[in-house]
Amino acid sequence: MADKEYYAHPTAIVDEGCTIGKGTKIWHFSHIMSNCVIGENCNFGQNVVVSPEVVLGNNVKVQNNVSIYTGVTCEDDVFLGPSCVFTNVTNPRSGVNRRGQYSKTTVKHGASIGANATIVCGNDIGEFAFIGAGAVVTKDIPAYALVVGNPSKQIGWMSEFGHRLSFNKDGIAICEESKEKYELKNGVVRKME
Repeated sequence: MADKEYYAHPTAIVDEGCTIGKGTKIWHFSHIMSNCVIGENCNFGQNVVVSPEVVLGNNVKVQNNVSIYTGVTCEDDVFLGPSCVFTNVTNPRSGVNRRGQYSKTTVKHGASIGANATIVCGNDIGEFAFIGAGAVVTKDIPAYALVVGNPSKQIGWMSEFGHRLSFNKDGIAICEESKEKYELKNGVVRKME
């Protein structure tokens, strides 16, 4: 494809049937497998594996050594830290073929997953959630949640700019960088207009 609008390093492999958006960059030794749909302005570090039929939105940043397996969807503006990994089978066995039984995982708009984190399949990550380095996610994570540990445990809330939120007695917090206001009500955080 001489007229492609994305960049793939000469050592990268892009299989047939992929749709890759304008401005996307695929770096050294990465492999984008068949029938993936990848948005515009994404960036893949070196040694990334994207399995068949994965869907990634626009502006997804994938750091070095990340594995994204079939069944994963990442919406726009997702950050995947170095060496983080997704799974797609809850009970894998070498001698048992479970293709076609893959569990789905969705990482919602703006979420960040830290270095060496593991996302166990079938668990969705909410908008702007922040998964700490090394965390093992074994359940759905709400929007704006900050989770750490193995198994992951929620320890707070994060702003869209990636700062920890401190809520006052009225359930209001202000992001230190953006100055945007957030409300915590009945265990749910939302950005105020």
